[in-house]
Amino acid sequence: MARSVIKLGSAIVADDQGNVRTDLLARVCAAVAERHKAGDELMIVTSGAIAAGVKALGLSARPSSVDALQATSAVGQGRLYPIYDELLRANGVTAAQVLLTFFDLSARANYLNARQTLGKLLEWKVVPVINENDTTATDEISFGDNDFLAAQVAILVAADRLILLTGTDGLFSADPSSDPDAHLIELVEDFAMLEQLEITQTTSAHGSGGMRSKVTAADMATAAGIETTICNGSRDGVLARVLAGEHEGTRFAARETHYSSFKLWLKYAKPSHGTIVVDDGAARALREEGTSLLPVGVVEIRGEFDVGDAVEITAAGGLVGKGISSYSAGDLERAKGLKSAVVRDLLPRAAEEAVHRDYLVLE
Repeated sequence: MARSVIKLGSAIVADDQGNVRTDLLARVCAAVAERHKAGDELMIVTSGAIAAGVKALGLSARPSSVDALQATSAVGQGRLYPIYDELLRANGVTAAQVLLTFFDLSARANYLNARQTLGKLLEWKVVPVINENDTTATDEISFGDNDFLAAQVAILVAADRLILLTGTDGLFSADPSSDPDAHLIELVEDFAMLEQLEITQTTSAHGSGGMRSKVTAADMATAAGIETTICNGSRDGVLARVLAGEHEGTRFAARETHYSSFKLWLKYAKPSHGTIVVDDGAARALREEGTSLLPVGVVEIRGEFDVGDAVEITAAGGLVGKGISSYSAGDLERAKGLKSAVVRDLLPRAAEEAVHRDYLVLE
């Protein structure tokens, strides 16, 4: 049994005029149903609500203002999910609509609740159809056409694989529309090999992602031990082949992960609210000895944050990691550079550690 998250980009869900590609979605749902009947657990993350709303409202183009995007999405959601529900039901599969916001992922209690809900749906043999709740949040824009959302969901439920269905055959060495020598990269085992590539952010008429956001999503998922594939969802039978373990498009090999589920959440889901700059000695102790960060090693505070907020930790050599601050920015400003005994006298109720090692994930 395998657990898979399948993400459909806007270019797969709808054409440039906003017409939902019902025939293509029917093939996707049939492939999902086939693996579902074989015992696999599957989740669909779909884009396309805004595209469907644009068509329903008779708009000439995707809106640009936040309120118009949210209103358009509200209309589109009501038209898009019933299509999935009908197509899956026709194949003997029960679907459930799940709308997530960034807050559902960034707040730990909400994150755990979302995981429990999705787990229960899978236990009940239901296929969740997940989308960003654009009506109350603007995160589809920042998530990149739901690419990041799909990676977050895959991490949330500890999926075995993430499949990103897009309008291209995968990741190319260059833009194939302008470079005749561009070739498909079939396997990525080391993301350092991609540093020399010019990965574009070109999007479809109704999408907001592009290849860069898909590669970033693959980076996030594979760091959590989840194999990821980017492939052309419009090719007949492509999803069935990937779900069967065959090679299509660009495959990103899963990397060994040593992070707990909490640290995966901290690294990828909880937003940073500020930065703590540390000296070289503190950076070395964090990286090499696995210590907590003490106020004595702090040299600068950037931004405003409260106790319990996530902060980035940097040094002269760059990003060290990310952690949960035990101090507010104001209190840490007072305590920075001071030894623990002095801090206890200055701030009697303050924690000894600025960031405890149990709430710290290294870059």
